[in-house]
Amino acid sequence: MTDSPFLRACRREPVPHTPVWFMRQAGRSLPEYRALRAGTGMLEACARPDMVTEITLQPVRRHHVDAAIYFSDIVVPLKAIGVDLDIKPGVGPVVAHPIRSHADLEQLRPLEPGDVSYVTEAIGMITAELGATPLIGFAGAPFTLASYLIEGGPSRNHEHTKAMMYGEPQLFHALLERLSGITAAFLDVQIRAGASAVQLFDSWVGALAPADYRRSVLPHSAKVFEAVAHHGVPRIHFGVGTGELLGLLSEAGADVVGADWRVPLDEAARRIGGGKTVQGNLDPAVLFAPTAAVEEQAAKVLDAAAGLPGHIFNLGHGVLPDTDPDALTRLTAFVHERTAR
Repeated sequence: MTDSPFLRACRREPVPHTPVWFMRQAGRSLPEYRALRAGTGMLEACARPDMVTEITLQPVRRHHVDAAIYFSDIVVPLKAIGVDLDIKPGVGPVVAHPIRSHADLEQLRPLEPGDVSYVTEAIGMITAELGATPLIGFAGAPFTLASYLIEGGPSRNHEHTKAMMYGEPQLFHALLERLSGITAAFLDVQIRAGASAVQLFDSWVGALAPADYRRSVLPHSAKVFEAVAHHGVPRIHFGVGTGELLGLLSEAGADVVGADWRVPLDEAARRIGGGKTVQGNLDPAVLFAPTAAVEEQAAKVLDAAAGLPGHIFNLGHGVLPDTDPDALTRLTAFVHERTAR
């Protein structure tokens, strides 16, 4: 497995072709996923090893991607330690008691491996089926988890989060300190169970200015990456709307930094700096265009990546729910064929 194109690209080693995987490839765009999930809530599905295994494997079978990503949700470790939350269809994670004071921090105890024994079981089942295909584990980054906990759910402006960051910095740092420990423990469980790489998703961090990120977020994300460094598996960092933050995301300590579609890949690589593999960055909406147009835009991404010591082809964000699965299959084959060495 260490010679898989994906892991070789993570290490900036020569590859037989540019490896491909897609964020949110395991899930909602696949009819077989919707059939399997019918009548089962998201958090229930995430706690069923048989269902997690099947959903994780579905896109590998269908698209022939170079890596699987573990089917889960970023709030799973919070639910596992007893936070009262649910994932509402069409809304997202909703927290019953938002964190607004030091007393509210008591909701967050450390995560123990036994809290997520179903993750260990599922990863064992998945890796037995995957063979030489790597499995990517993942977790939500401290800032994004904090935003859900402070706001009580998804937010357009993150007003409560920023109010705490500016007005009560000690409380904000105490919250992110707890979340960095929970996140690191969740990644550690996945790696020990057999994940070959991990990705830290900071979905909402693009809402911050660089100075605020450096002061209030970077130290906590860096602690997560440092906590799992001893495992020696590649660590990936990705955020949405992070064009102005790419250099700082790189500083946090990941081996691979993902860029969304708003910055050309060669410019993203320049901002990220040397010594890192770059991941990305086709606009997910491009997949709704005719095949020729999709291939034209994918070729632009590949051309921008020419000469980089490491590139993993991905979308600039997750697969959109109404995406034609066949478009992903065709795109994977196109990238493999165009970059065959």
